[in-house]
Amino acid sequence: MRYIIIGAGAVGATIGGRLAETGREVVLVARGPHAEALRAHGLRLTTADGERVHRLPVATHPADLGALRPDDVLLLTVKTQDAVAALDAWGAAEVTGGGTAAQRLPLLCAQNGVESERLALRRFARVYGVCLWLPATFLEPGVVSALCTPLTGILHLGRAAGGSDERIRAIAADLGKAGFEAPVVEDVMRWKYAKLLGNLGNAIQATTGPEPDPAKAALLLRAIREAKAAFAAAGIDYVSETDQSAARDGKVDQPPGVRGGSSWQSLARGTGSVEADYLNGEITLLGRLHGVPTPVNDVLRHAANIFARESLPPGAMSITDLTALADEAEGRG
Repeated sequence: MRYIIIGAGAVGATIGGRLAETGREVVLVARGPHAEALRAHGLRLTTADGERVHRLPVATHPADLGALRPDDVLLLTVKTQDAVAALDAWGAAEVTGGGTAAQRLPLLCAQNGVESERLALRRFARVYGVCLWLPATFLEPGVVSALCTPLTGILHLGRAAGGSDERIRAIAADLGKAGFEAPVVEDVMRWKYAKLLGNLGNAIQATTGPEPDPAKAALLLRAIREAKAAFAAAGIDYVSETDQSAARDGKVDQPPGVRGGSSWQSLARGTGSVEADYLNGEITLLGRLHGVPTPVNDVLRHAANIFARESLPPGAMSITDLTALADEAEGRG
């Protein structure tokens, strides 16, 4: 199999680099200065094992590769707000022997939130969900670090519509040889909904900074309570905190130090967008559909989007001010 990493940022480059270390064929898809650096200097990936440089093929568009191969695996790691453009571009790519990628090739959605699988299932016939526990950092164009130990990350895999098959088990075997634990599960979206609860704090971290603070934890807890109420109203099941802890405790330990997560990194890089519409916004959507108030999540979504749209530096807001906005929104009812 050849792995095409659509969105070779922190997470995508880490997965691609680790797979390449085991001899798997990998293509990195990137754009702008990052693509230029990858072509000129290779991918400089630092893990707990040390730093390595991977000289891998780099593409910006399907046309760069010609017809895709029947054994290609598409790994979608762009942020959800960029997913539609990527799905449309790569779904239309022709595959040797006939048909398109959307008709013939497996697509793995390795992103936070739960929206990408729904977007993909509208376009692709073979869609798989990936629940990521893979802290990684985009340091500069062409340079990525993922420092967890003893494993680089944990990736729960399964068919987005439920169940599993031989193809995803073969992909899991490759990932297992590349420094990841990759359990194949029958209910991958339950894992992704559970992960979403933690990702509701991405907006708090992005706007007020990654440093731990009891007030930040308290605001996150309020957002999680709203989410759990919305899940209950919508009949959405999710993996328990106990099962999540059992799956990852002692396996993906991060070194000491404060690091910004994916939304914080997006603001720091000045990308102009964050995932808040598909994290906190997912809770807002469920709340509106099922009659559950979600004022805290709507404030977090709105604040993070303002930061991205106005190119504000991450961490420029105090947790006191952000909490006050949430209090005000709750008070309005």
